[in-house]
Amino acid sequence: MKVVKAVDIPASFFEYREIAESETVRAIIADVKRRGDAAIRFYTETFDGVLLDDLRISEYELEQGLAEIPPELKAALEQAARNIRCFAEAQRRGLTDMTVETTPGVYASQRVIPVERAGIYAPGGRFPLPSSVLMGIIPALVAGVKETALFTPPRKDGTIHPAIRAAAVIAGCREVYRIGGVPAIAAMAYGTESIRPVQVIAGPGNRFVAAAKRQVYGVVGIDFIAGPSEVLIIADESAIPRLVAADLLAQAEHDPDASAILVTTSEELAHAVVHEVEQHLEVLPTAATARPSIETNGLVILCETLDEAVAVANRKAPEHLELMLSDAKAIVPRLTNYGALFIGAHAAEALGDYAAGPNHTLPTGGAARYTGGLSVFNFLKIVTTLSVTSEGIRNIGPVAVTLAQAEGLAAHAAAVFCRQISPNTAMRCRGT
Repeated sequence: MKVVKAVDIPASFFEYREIAESETVRAIIADVKRRGDAAIRFYTETFDGVLLDDLRISEYELEQGLAEIPPELKAALEQAARNIRCFAEAQRRGLTDMTVETTPGVYASQRVIPVERAGIYAPGGRFPLPSSVLMGIIPALVAGVKETALFTPPRKDGTIHPAIRAAAVIAGCREVYRIGGVPAIAAMAYGTESIRPVQVIAGPGNRFVAAAKRQVYGVVGIDFIAGPSEVLIIADESAIPRLVAADLLAQAEHDPDASAILVTTSEELAHAVVHEVEQHLEVLPTAATARPSIETNGLVILCETLDEAVAVANRKAPEHLELMLSDAKAIVPRLTNYGALFIGAHAAEALGDYAAGPNHTLPTGGAARYTGGLSVFNFLKIVTTLSVTSEGIRNIGPVAVTLAQAEGLAAHAAAVFCRQISPNTAMRCRGT
C-alpha cells in the first residue's frame, strides 16, 4: 500500500466514477425487449454456458434449498433475516401518511404507497451471495410490495446454489428466475412471454449489470448505480493495526477493483497497518483478488489533524466509512457523505455485510454525496393530495393568481380566479 500525505492526494482520487455507456449492453437490452424468452435463452447459453428449459425455479427446487444447506447456515440466514426485517420495519414506521392545514381551509396530504412489483438482482460470481437476497427481498416486502421476483445467474449445471434458494424462501420470495447479467435487467424492465415487468429494480451487480440498470432507468425505477466496493477508515494512534488491516483486506477481497483506504493522523499506525496487510496477504486464501486491489487502489493517507481527515472523507464520499478513534462519536456530526458508518473497533464493516440489520447495498464511486443505501424507501412512492374549502380558496387563491400572471399563464390564473368568484360560475369564466 502506498503512503501519501493528504496535501499530495491527486485530484483523480476524488473524481466521481461513472459507469460507461455500452453499445453491447444496449444491444442485448433491445434484443430481449424484441425477442423475449428466446433472447434470454440465447444469452444465458452464450455467457453462462447453460441451455435453459425453465427460466423460473420450481417451488420444489426452492424448498429443497433449505434441506441442502448446513443447519448452521440456515440458522445464520434466519437470524440475519430477523435483524434486517427489524431494521426495515423501524424505517417503514418512520414514514407515514399525514395531513397538514397549510393555510386555513387548505389541506395538503401525503400518502405512502408501495410499488406493486419489484425485481431484485443477486449476483452469482465466484461465490453465492445469499446475504444480497435477504438485503433486497426483505425491505421490499416490509415496504408493502405485493410481488417480488428474484433474478440470479445459474451455475454451469443450470441450477441455483442452495444457499440462494434457501435465502429466497427465508426472505419470503417464491418467484425466482435463473437469469443473470444484462438479460435479467432487461427482462425485469420490459418483461417477456413468461416474465412480467417490475416497477423497481434493486440489487448489486458487476459493471454490465450497472450499465444495464442505467439504461433502463426511466422505464423502471432503480435503487442506484453501484460500482466496485469501497472502505475508508479514519483512525488515530489508539487504533489496533491488526483490526484496521483486517477490515481493509475484507473489502479488498471483494474485487480487484475494490478500494481500501486508511486515513490517519498517526504515521506510526500507518506503517504498522501496511506491514500487517502484507503479512496477511501471505496467508489469505483470497489473496489472488485482494492483492491486486491493495496494490492498485489501496492507499494510506497521512493527515495533520482530524479536521483534515474529516474533509478527506466527506470529499471522497465512500461506500463504507469506519471510525477507529479514541473519541469517534465527537466527529460523527461532521461526517456527511458516506453509504454506511461504522463506529468503534467492534463495528466491523463485515457485520454490516451480513447480519446487523442495516442494508449492505450501498452507493459507491462518490454517489454517497447525493444518495443513501437500499432501504424500504426505494420501494415506496410519496404521493400528495389537496382539498380546499371556500375559505381556503379565498385565502390562497390570490397568491396563485399573482404567481400565474407573473409567469404569463393566463389560463392558470383564470382557473383559480373563477373559483374565487363562485364555484357555480367557473364554467362561464373567461378571464381574470
